[in-house]
Amino acid sequence: MIRFKHLRTRLTVLYAGLFGIALMLVAVAIFTAITASARGVVRGELTASGAVYDQLWESRSAQLEQGASVLAQDFGFREAVATNDEPTVRSALENLSARQGVDGALLLGVDGYAVSAGAALDEAALDTLWTGLNGGQMSSGVLDLEGQPHQAVAAPVMAPVLIGWVVFVDRLDQAQMRRLESLSAIPLNASVLTQGTDGWRDMAGSESALVGLMDQAMRTDGNAVAGQTTRGEAMLLVRPLPSFDVDAPAMLALSYPMARALKPYEPMFWTLGAIGMVGLVLLTAGTWFLSRGLTRPISALDKAVHRLQAGEDARVEITSTDEIGRLAESFNAMAGDIRDRESRLTHMALHDLETGLPNRLWLEQQAASRPSAHVVLFGVDRFEVVRNAIGFEAMGQLVAALGARLSAAAGAPAARVGAGVMGLILEIDGDEAIATASRLCAVADEPIRLIGARIDAALTAGLAQGSQAAGGLDVVDRAGVAIDQARTVGQKAAFFDAAAYGDPGANLSLMSDLIGALETDQVWMAYQPKLDLRENAITGVEGLMRWNHPKRGFVAPDLFIGMAEETGQIRALTEWGVKRAIADQKVLAKAGHKLKVSINVSGRLLSDESFARFALNAVSRAKADLCFEITETAVIDNPEVALGIIARFAAAGIQVSIDDYGSGLSSLAYLKRIAADELKIDKAFVLSLDESAKDALLVKSTIDLAHSLGMSVTAEGVETPTALALLQGMGCDTAQGYLIARPLALPALAERLSQPALTQAA
Repeated sequence: MIRFKHLRTRLTVLYAGLFGIALMLVAVAIFTAITASARGVVRGELTASGAVYDQLWESRSAQLEQGASVLAQDFGFREAVATNDEPTVRSALENLSARQGVDGALLLGVDGYAVSAGAALDEAALDTLWTGLNGGQMSSGVLDLEGQPHQAVAAPVMAPVLIGWVVFVDRLDQAQMRRLESLSAIPLNASVLTQGTDGWRDMAGSESALVGLMDQAMRTDGNAVAGQTTRGEAMLLVRPLPSFDVDAPAMLALSYPMARALKPYEPMFWTLGAIGMVGLVLLTAGTWFLSRGLTRPISALDKAVHRLQAGEDARVEITSTDEIGRLAESFNAMAGDIRDRESRLTHMALHDLETGLPNRLWLEQQAASRPSAHVVLFGVDRFEVVRNAIGFEAMGQLVAALGARLSAAAGAPAARVGAGVMGLILEIDGDEAIATASRLCAVADEPIRLIGARIDAALTAGLAQGSQAAGGLDVVDRAGVAIDQARTVGQKAAFFDAAAYGDPGANLSLMSDLIGALETDQVWMAYQPKLDLRENAITGVEGLMRWNHPKRGFVAPDLFIGMAEETGQIRALTEWGVKRAIADQKVLAKAGHKLKVSINVSGRLLSDESFARFALNAVSRAKADLCFEITETAVIDNPEVALGIIARFAAAGIQVSIDDYGSGLSSLAYLKRIAADELKIDKAFVLSLDESAKDALLVKSTIDLAHSLGMSVTAEGVETPTALALLQGMGCDTAQGYLIARPLALPALAERLSQPALTQAA
């Protein structure tokens, strides 16, 4: 199906097509009427010509029959016939045929004897003629002589009985047909057709061009019919002629070509065709111009819709008051409403609904358009504390008031970037940026009166520049990180420090690799021996996790363990460590080394009931000798639950060690409540033990305190013989450090255990 792109083209084609169809229908009607009229005229002329030929046939037959009767009644002729005087008979026949103007004459006896003059009859023709005459049914008719139709007329010869017939034969040739055609008012074609075994034949003996209409014409009882012949459409009238041969009937065929009948109407047809074509062209042109006038405002509306769709301002000119004009007016009103609504939506998208200040998106757009400018963010210190004190609504008012003060002081609009963070763009030099940001933080020094009270607030600023680059962070995010960096170092304002920020994104991706690494040899357990100072023997080891990443190489334990705690993967990591420690402990036991294995357990897991069940079941099934090392602050978040789980560990035979004692906020209250078996002094005090009297005093007092509470003491970071000797003198129970051994893989540990306790000390 053809589709047109433009409406005016469709309208033009539609109307031109409808007019063309109407013209075709009119032309068909006119042609049909004229053809029917022409057929009626031709049919009437054919019928009249047929009647004339019937009269001519009868007149000619009567004339020939009369001449034959005169000869047949002549006494001398009859006597010659009776005496078989052939010359006399032939002479009489020749004289009579010449006078009658026929092609030949003959005498046919009742016994089949024949004398002819000018007519050559073969045996078949004589038999046919004799059969027709002897039956007494006919005296005249068509007789086929040598393949040519002839008119034969006979008169009986009586002497006194029938002794024969005088027969005249006259050829039905083209000359006779032309005479018949000349009597008609129209130039018709006349022909005598005879039917043989191979179909209808004309007077020349060849197949007739009218053969296709003969059967149809013979069923019309003498009426003319129209149809196709081998020479085109024609009208045909068939008149039966008497024939001596009943098996080969003869017909008079009068035909007239319809092309000849319609010839006089051709000028009229051409005139009507020319008028129709001119009308079609005029209609097409008129429709084209009319449709163009109709579609021009529609096209203008279409273009305006596309402009409106693209976000451009669109308005169409109203040129009329009709439906299209009203449509254009409605479109303009709709476009205006859309512009207003879009303006409101744009304002809402770029402004904070609570404070009315521009929002982060607005600030990012401004920063993108001014890459050399500094983005300065101001964070409200102790935001959650202040918000919880005054409420969310009042906090929004406080942020709006601080934003207004910043805008007034900086001479630039301030935006609300986060809940308690505001930002603005400053075109200042880098040297002046910190001083300017610090000065702007002072706008919060004067208390703000809200909800009937004076509210104190403080601001910290973070700065970043659009031209700076830092892994995956845009300039606004970098300024936000700079606020936290400034608070960390205790400053009012600070630039974003990329080195201090590092690459947290890459570190986070480690966690997705860690779970898979636990199922391979990438993560493994290293063991650092612990020396019993009283027995001078290695009696335990501390399991320390190590990770060799396939791409990043060795990953520091502080990094991936800390990230595991932050992302919630610490439980899976610790459970793997417990299973690995139990399995390695069995391997060492089979090798003859019975050692206690210590495992570090995160404080986050001390309040995890499901982890506690796992650890108790694993140790119970394996009958393992494990020690869980925890920090003294591990029980601070949820002390009751944590202390309960520690007590269950102790009841199950799992020793508990307080790790890194002295490095954090040591609490004697928690130290008293924790059911610990061991206290490990942080290496920060042990490393300088032989140089600092204060450290020695602290270590000695800690050892005495632990012994008083029933705990053994392990000193970490023992790297020199002097430190080891001092610890022995102070009564320390166990030493751990590079002097005894570095953390070792399981095969290396087995080898180290086969050596004396201090022989291979590093």
